[in-house]
Amino acid sequence: MAEAEFARPIVTVDIVLLTLHEGRLCVALLERSAQPFVGVPALIGGYLHTDEDGDAEAAVRRILKAKAGLEGIFFEQLATFASARRDPRDWSVSIAYFALVPEGALEGAASPLELRPVDSAGELPFDHHEIVTAALARLRGKGAYSTIPARLLPEVFTMSELQAIYETVMGERLDQSAFRRKVNDLDLLEVVEGEKRQTERARRPTTLYRLKTPVAVFDRRI
Repeated sequence: MAEAEFARPIVTVDIVLLTLHEGRLCVALLERSAQPFVGVPALIGGYLHTDEDGDAEAAVRRILKAKAGLEGIFFEQLATFASARRDPRDWSVSIAYFALVPEGALEGAASPLELRPVDSAGELPFDHHEIVTAALARLRGKGAYSTIPARLLPEVFTMSELQAIYETVMGERLDQSAFRRKVNDLDLLEVVEGEKRQTERARRPTTLYRLKTPVAVFDRRI
């Protein structure tokens, strides 16, 4: 059989865009504008454009900018989901990613996004529920040994905000003294000089921090 006679699968990228909303880790969904499942909330995604996307990551950046108004956020490849059953149209391949964005950064989205708690996102089209489940497992697994959870925060944050985001991502309470000691021992943060923030809980203005590097990985659990 000549090469041209082989059927070509549908190839897309799908993005599990995670953010905080009302204190919970949520996934951002966008109503589908075409069949199949037109009008149904689904993961943000789209076809690979071979004429303009140099690779799959370029497609992710293009889609995030066009559909969510986002640039320069953290994202990482999750896995490839491929079968003859996942899309009712034909054999399909999805290169899935997860992305993290601070709360409030989605206000400029080009289309209205629906935020659902990531651990109870409900029924989703295709195999998007499976992709969301895999993304949550990856984030929780890597989050315990890296600064990836901090990418859900603004560039500048308090130590209490950092601990709270780790607790939200990992789904467990952390001892405050032990958490601060580990963060200091790992040398992950730098103080934002000349800036402090008054919080409701603190009697005095609170020190502000930022990450020393965009993502740091360490060899012990936070």
